[in-house]
Amino acid sequence: MFGLEAIIAHDGLSISVIGLSIVFVCLILLSFSVSRIHKLIELWDKKDQKTPPVSGLTVLETVPQDVQRTSRQFKLLIEWIGEPFPLPKLLDLSEKCGLSRPHSTINEFIKCELIIPAENGYYVWNKQVEEKRNGS
Repeated sequence: MFGLEAIIAHDGLSISVIGLSIVFVCLILLSFSVSRIHKLIELWDKKDQKTPPVSGLTVLETVPQDVQRTSRQFKLLIEWIGEPFPLPKLLDLSEKCGLSRPHSTINEFIKCELIIPAENGYYVWNKQVEEKRNGS
């Protein structure tokens, strides 16, 4: 017995139909889960944002102490580059000078509004925040 006769005699047709249906159902479940992954990511992001913002704090009170120490060094680099300055150039110079963790420090400066955006992708040092910080 060969060919279709052997397949029919040993229930090969039903096994192949069951196999195809299993593969098809798995592909449907996979496509459904991929189409809903954005909802899962939104829930994950909302979980991280549940911490309530602290009201009544000024920008000066939110500047971390280590950022305040390194701000003098970065301010000197910015004065040497000239304002407005591109962030990649400041990052490159800070790495060459051996400053610790320049990426995260510049990120903290931007969060604390010590470095603010100017125009065309350039940034400037926020002298108002610097004066307020030195005054208190």
